[in-house]
Amino acid sequence: MYISASKDTTAMLFDADSLEHLKTYKVARPVNTAAISPVKDHVLLAGGPVAVDVALTHAQRGELDARFFHLVFEEEFGRVKGHFGPINSVAFHPNGQSYCSGGEGGFIRVHHFDPEYFQVYSE
Repeated sequence: MYISASKDTTAMLFDADSLEHLKTYKVARPVNTAAISPVKDHVLLAGGPVAVDVALTHAQRGELDARFFHLVFEEEFGRVKGHFGPINSVAFHPNGQSYCSGGEGGFIRVHHFDPEYFQVYSE
């Protein structure tokens, strides 16, 4: 599987062999980047408005959050704050214990999952 990110406020999941469209994840802002968890049925979406349009109000409204969705059910179940501008890149660590996000503000943030993440959201 692979996932695309789009300025049209969606991310789409595709089968890598057949290129068949499998799922669509929708948010209220442009999606700059997306990643699939290597160990959970989760996808991570991030983005935000164009950097020139970013103001404090965007961060307060949650438009700069990284968002977690269930891969199968397409439902958002969590958000992580931390960037003060659009997020341009996200990637899971291969062991699934953490992920990184890189934003327009010039910061790269490394996020480690708490043990509860693996207990509460077990498949």
